[in-house]
Amino acid sequence: MRLPTLRARAAPTSAGDNGAMNEPGGDLVIAPGPGLRRGLVIPAAELVERFSRSSGPGGQGVNTTDSRVELVFDVEASTALTPVQRERLTTSLAGRLVAGRVTVVASEQRSQLRNRATARERLVDLLREGLAPPPPARRATKPTQGSERRRIEGKKRRSQVKSGRGRIQPD
Repeated sequence: MRLPTLRARAAPTSAGDNGAMNEPGGDLVIAPGPGLRRGLVIPAAELVERFSRSSGPGGQGVNTTDSRVELVFDVEASTALTPVQRERLTTSLAGRLVAGRVTVVASEQRSQLRNRATARERLVDLLREGLAPPPPARRATKPTQGSERRRIEGKKRRSQVKSGRGRIQPD
């Protein structure tokens, strides 16, 4: 008698997972991108999730279910970041950091699991944006002769229009 073979299936991925599985409770995986050549994995031990009651939809269960999620990541104490990445994050997220920690809140969904996933996606987006290198500095260029001439001609025309608006002087 022949036994059926079992095939391992890949876990389904959601649209906003940035190319890797970011299941609530597990490590936070950030796919490679600008400022992250090899990507980044933040261990689950460095993420703190707090749950509380959420306002909004939920019917009778809204008063009993802790569906609101606060996801806290300590940038300054993280072992997953290099010193350069840590410095870049602290400068770019300076307005959002409180005591070296960044907090992301999600309470739109009725399900705690969905809010956990939403909070993780927001943290990934925030970290990706903060770790992106700054744009190259603008190089100052000299205006062309034609653009200077057009600018002066426009100023002269405007001056003529405005000078015609005054009172007429009797001769």
